[in-house]
Amino acid sequence: MNQPVDLRSDTVTRPTPAMRRAMAECEVGDDVFGEDPTVRQLEELAAGRVGKAAALLVASGTMGNLLAVMVHCSGGFGFLAGDASHVRVSEAGGHARLAGAPLWPLATDRLGGFDPAEVKRSIHAGNPHLATTRLLCLENTHNFCGGVALEPERVARIVAPARERGLALHLDGARIFNAAAALNVPAAELAAPFDSVMFCLSKGLCSPVGSMLCGSKEFVAEARARRKMLGGGMRQAGVLAACGLISLGGLVERLVEDHANARFLAGELAGLPGVKIDMDTVQTNMVVLDYAGPRGRGVAWLKQALAAGDVLALARPAVGSLPEMLRLVLHRDVSRLDCERAVRVFREVLGGTGGARG
Repeated sequence: MNQPVDLRSDTVTRPTPAMRRAMAECEVGDDVFGEDPTVRQLEELAAGRVGKAAALLVASGTMGNLLAVMVHCSGGFGFLAGDASHVRVSEAGGHARLAGAPLWPLATDRLGGFDPAEVKRSIHAGNPHLATTRLLCLENTHNFCGGVALEPERVARIVAPARERGLALHLDGARIFNAAAALNVPAAELAAPFDSVMFCLSKGLCSPVGSMLCGSKEFVAEARARRKMLGGGMRQAGVLAACGLISLGGLVERLVEDHANARFLAGELAGLPGVKIDMDTVQTNMVVLDYAGPRGRGVAWLKQALAAGDVLALARPAVGSLPEMLRLVLHRDVSRLDCERAVRVFREVLGGTGGARG
């Protein structure tokens, strides 16, 4: 029996055989006491990959983003982020409930950015009715915009008003290495404008658990203390860090394969009856599509019909200024043959031959 083609997320990737061996063989210690050498090695490597002085291993990207908000906005200060950002939509409101930091949403455009003029208008200071703004968060690649990568020049324009007003900058770089591969620039260049950056090891880089929060030594020291407060202090965490070393040591370069498979899949599905794909957004390992079929059938119906053919996708709800879409994510556990199988199921469900760009 064939395994389903699982396109729901790159979080479903399984650890590689090399990771499983490394977990069994790595040297470990008590990380809360600062005694796990494998964790220290990973943190040093991670910081260097994004051009920062220090790094902290955390349980998840959500924890990493929350810690960044807690450090930058300590004392009840507010921050700016996109209305379709992961930190606003998919992190359970931790910024408000745990960090005490109100979020002021910015309209997200179809390519994951903001209008710099809106950034400037939304910075609040000196008004007793509004929380003073201390932080601007960006996301690269942008999840809800379909994995689009923000170019350094565009980022520079977006963050300029925030820098002029003295705000801190945080990058939700969960998939920063996908962005770097798509733009053919080092991840450190994408992270350079930001005071802190989080990236995930457990998505396309295949580690079973873990993300890295990077910044200055002072920032990371404060984040480490707050990680303990959240219950995120881990003991023999080297068994997880060992996987992260393999992620950063050999799995970054293969992300281009996922990007190629995403372009193939989008090209084959575009033009199928009722399917609409904005090809400008197919830049990394995601394809998002709209569907409007007969008898009012939409994205939810399509997801269910595909699942009956053993193709798993994610129905992404309407968020902020973005409409409901079906999301397909490519990763190491989905081959080109799997993509071809998924295309056949799409055609069986919808009819037509596809392949029309649109």
